[in-house]
Amino acid sequence: MKQSAQGFAGTGIPRVRADEARVPAQSRAAERERGTAGSGGGDVRDSGAVRGEHTHSEVPIPRPRPVVQRASVRGQILDALRTALVTGELTPGEVYSAPALGERFGVSATPVREAMQQLALEGAVEVVPNRGFRVVVRGARELAELAEVRALIEVPVMLRLARTVPAERWADLRPLAEDTVRAATSGCRATYAESDRVFHRAMLALCGNEQLVGIAEDLHRRSQWPLVGGPATRGRADLVADAAEHMALLEALDAGDLDVVQALVREHFAGAS
Repeated sequence: MKQSAQGFAGTGIPRVRADEARVPAQSRAAERERGTAGSGGGDVRDSGAVRGEHTHSEVPIPRPRPVVQRASVRGQILDALRTALVTGELTPGEVYSAPALGERFGVSATPVREAMQQLALEGAVEVVPNRGFRVVVRGARELAELAEVRALIEVPVMLRLARTVPAERWADLRPLAEDTVRAATSGCRATYAESDRVFHRAMLALCGNEQLVGIAEDLHRRSQWPLVGGPATRGRADLVADAAEHMALLEALDAGDLDVVQALVREHFAGAS
């Protein structure tokens, strides 16, 4: 089973804190100490009952146990694995075991396995019984098909939004478009992929159809996985050009120029493939 010796160091992803998955021993010790307080172990001569005073027994208020943030750990692992897919650090065709990946992240195999199962549902990996998960091998044809499906879904929606959405709503999206430009300039594929998804999701959300937004985002994520043969299929210049199209699209939407909107959206998807 082949796995990169460097792990995911290139992604800049911090190791998941192991203390998020267990309750500190100090908390348990403190609870035991509080449980013995006032249980009759002290000197009764010092108590108010001996002096005949009327007292109320004070019951110590227990401190809440630390909540195990299992979902948080799983979410961190899922984000890290998605980033590794985008950058190509999870190599297409290779099999990765949950225990080995868990050791890299500093967590047990359970949250890694759960995250991998989610990626299997998304079509990024496939289960290999008794071995782990194999990263799906993708080709240019699949990427072109994804671009075609995205265009079939998003072009009609964008044309409808161009007719109905007020200009100030498009102005609200300008900071997100500018974020994609900065991310593209950095040359980091993972950073750009995230900002690109945020921008497209915000635009489509204006249609008010949550099901459509979810389907489009799934297709978008799949289109960001690198082709087999190398992770650097799109360089910095490609990312910058892609981000510039976001700004041009907002201008066309603001102007209500339907022909330009349609051409830009189709060109945007074609460029992404």
